[in-house]
Amino acid sequence: MDAHEVNRVRAKLALYEADVFASVPRKDQRAKGDCYLRGLMLDGRRKSIQAMAARLPDDNEQNRQQFVNQSTWDPVPVQRRIVERMLPLINPTAWVIDDVSEPKDGQMSVAVAPQYCGALGKRANCQVAVSVHAATDTASCLLQWRLFLPGEWASDTARRAITRVPPEATHREKWRLALDMLDTLADWDMKPPVVMADAAYGTNAHLRTALSERGLPYVLAIRSDVSAHPFEAELVAPARNGPIGCWPQPRYRQAAPSVAALDVSLGQEAFAPLTWRNGSRGELRSRFAAVRVRPAGKAVERPIKAAASAEQGWWDGILPDCWPLMEWPADADAPTEYWLSNLPADTSAADLVRLAKVRWRIEHDYRELKHGLGLDHFEGRSWPGWHHHVTLVTAAHAFLTEQRLAPKVPTPVSPSTRSSTPSRAS
Repeated sequence: MDAHEVNRVRAKLALYEADVFASVPRKDQRAKGDCYLRGLMLDGRRKSIQAMAARLPDDNEQNRQQFVNQSTWDPVPVQRRIVERMLPLINPTAWVIDDVSEPKDGQMSVAVAPQYCGALGKRANCQVAVSVHAATDTASCLLQWRLFLPGEWASDTARRAITRVPPEATHREKWRLALDMLDTLADWDMKPPVVMADAAYGTNAHLRTALSERGLPYVLAIRSDVSAHPFEAELVAPARNGPIGCWPQPRYRQAAPSVAALDVSLGQEAFAPLTWRNGSRGELRSRFAAVRVRPAGKAVERPIKAAASAEQGWWDGILPDCWPLMEWPADADAPTEYWLSNLPADTSAADLVRLAKVRWRIEHDYRELKHGLGLDHFEGRSWPGWHHHVTLVTAAHAFLTEQRLAPKVPTPVSPSTRSSTPSRAS
């Protein structure tokens, strides 16, 4: 947005900020939040504190530095209010788990470590944050952020002290951070219609099991090597050896094939063409197949066994059934994409495809957040500073989304202007 566009929505922005920043205790802090949001939304290549302060005549770089990096205002109530405003507006089709990385120089920025960097497509020195988004095909919004703290930061007391990492923050796997965010949102009485994630998360059987235990439906991308038994596979119990001892438990005696091997057994004739939405160049269409299977593996079986033994002392050996969804484009030699879903058995293939493909909207989010709103332009190093910055970026993104989704009210024409307008007949 240019300066004229920002000024044109100042009244709406003031009402938005009064609501979203109501938990921020001091009036001067709320005023600094207003400056920060306007700086993020203004056109400009860099959205660092110094660059934004130079663009706003009523801003002060030192005040902005103090507000983001040193001030003690709590970002969590701000995040909650944003979510409370946005969820009814978005009416999401699904919640999407994802992560974003930011390359960094040096070792003193909070949570920086050599790790896989998606922005560069290789291992590099970077920060990684896990996020949850509410999405439809037409709009989306951020719901939660978690900064991933690498293992080397767990016991590095010197860097933790310098960057003000709180004692309760420790190393947790990214999939656990995603569950933490879903649990936080559940505590706010917010529940996803369906959970979506890419294969980096969906291939993790522990995550899938945890989602099922929480009663959350999912459509998760997976790798082709995820193993699953055919739905009709039968359990076998070996004969008991003698009159003494426990009865052997029934289980699947054949090794579970991969979902890619299941494709081969289905054949191309099982893949039907489906359209999931209209893109800028017409209908988006491909060939898909969906059959019921029983995902296998120790990570799947052990939690089920533990739950069953706690209730009744034994496990019948039957693995829960799921949908694997497979995509085989007409111009490809083999299937290219795979998803796994715990949606009910009467779910249509068209619904599975529509949900599986909703993740594209998140890529649009990240482009706007990074290139338009300066998500990765924060130059501070502290834990509070990072969380303040991403909360303000989220607030700016939510405001812009609200403006895009607001009904377009035509500008009224005054009587004097109407009378001075030449008629069609003249």
